[in-house]
Amino acid sequence: MNNYAEIIIIVEGRTEQIFIEKLLAPYLASKNIYIRATQVSKPGQKGGDVHFSRVKKDLELHLKQRSDTFLSTMVDYYGIKEWPGLEVAKTLKSPFEISKTINESTKKEVENLFPELKTNFRFIPYIAIHEFEALLFSDAEILSNKLGVAKTKVEAAITEFESPEAINNNPNTAPSKRLNNWSPNHNFRKTTMGITIAEAIGIQKMRDNCPLFNAWLKEIEKIKNIL
Repeated sequence: MNNYAEIIIIVEGRTEQIFIEKLLAPYLASKNIYIRATQVSKPGQKGGDVHFSRVKKDLELHLKQRSDTFLSTMVDYYGIKEWPGLEVAKTLKSPFEISKTINESTKKEVENLFPELKTNFRFIPYIAIHEFEALLFSDAEILSNKLGVAKTKVEAAITEFESPEAINNNPNTAPSKRLNNWSPNHNFRKTTMGITIAEAIGIQKMRDNCPLFNAWLKEIEKIKNIL
């Protein structure tokens, strides 16, 4: 019996991969949970427009390679296409209802596709309501200092909603758009500045302020109990 868990997380882009490798992997390694990220196979594309058919192929590949490996995902709800539960989720307004619907539907679909691969406990879906940038709203002071924007402006954006994960999805006011508007020359580089801010904030503070992100990590941490 292993005293550690290994998890492959399928992500949609380079930023999520860096986030997992630089922040999340060391954080979970301290709990004897070892994760690595791999970008969803989609030749010639960068982020967004993630089709379930591609993720399904990657899941099957990794599930079959080793029977003791666990799988998860970290993709943006607003970037997915042709996805289990998507049509129902589009009728909902609460980010928490959307998350519950889309993740449960994804879990059920994968279990139906690969029942022989023990996906009922080997697969933990995480479809983030917003892309990576939402997590950066977990600390108004750090975010304002790093971007050189008034703290009150950042606080106003955060307090308007119940959590960073609930910041609305209007094309002009989504988390990524707000950060871009606050950045010098309206050019927020998430693979560099975004990761720098994330490192300053830390995983624990993100967990404290982002309940959906925290719930995902709790499910990952539970894996140790079934090994």
